[in-house]
Amino acid sequence: MDPRHLFIDERHTGMCVYCGTRPDTRDHVPSKVLLDEPYPPELPVVGACEKCNASFSLDEQYLACFLDCVIRGGAEASDLHRPNVKRILEGNPALQWRIEGARKRDEAGNLIWEPEAGRVRNVVLKLARGHAAYELYPKLEEPTVVSFAPMQILSDGEISAFEQLADGKLDLWPEIGSRAFLRAFGKSPDRLPLSGDWIVVQPDRYRYAVAETGGVIVRMVLSEYLACEVVWEM
Repeated sequence: MDPRHLFIDERHTGMCVYCGTRPDTRDHVPSKVLLDEPYPPELPVVGACEKCNASFSLDEQYLACFLDCVIRGGAEASDLHRPNVKRILEGNPALQWRIEGARKRDEAGNLIWEPEAGRVRNVVLKLARGHAAYELYPKLEEPTVVSFAPMQILSDGEISAFEQLADGKLDLWPEIGSRAFLRAFGKSPDRLPLSGDWIVVQPDRYRYAVAETGGVIVRMVLSEYLACEVVWEM
């Protein structure tokens, strides 16, 4: 089997993985705004309609900028270390002001940030749909779980459970011809490196994992800060 010519690509090139309509474009998953230059040589790509592809852009920009501001402790563009985030905020003072307004102090005087949860959820679900389609098959229905939280607030037990997808067990083998099947048996269908259960798109910037265990689980870590999980149960 040629790993670059997979059954999954043949079956689903005729649909947008986000809404099911006919695709007009191809979408990187994750979006480049969540990564740093130079970009990885072989980013995951899925079919998308032009409407869906465009509709996520502003929320993805928001999340990329918000994460970097939280990590750096402020929304001043000159203090940020990601060049693409600097460019976005320098060209969009309204977004910078909006993110700065999310920075608050709690009763003890500790710095806290209040994200726009609906926008974060929109991006997390979009990413999960893209990864599910790329690794297994499209999941267009509403998921059972969409969750996200800073890794710093998780307990050691929660982090351990999150990192070990499905406890390292292959309860169900992914479909032959899917990327997940090849990865499960140590074959690489692309040039993305594996680290345990995780596919590392860019070290310290973005990694994800997909498993089929009586349903579909997609987990992502953004900037080694935001832990995300989307679950579709059977």
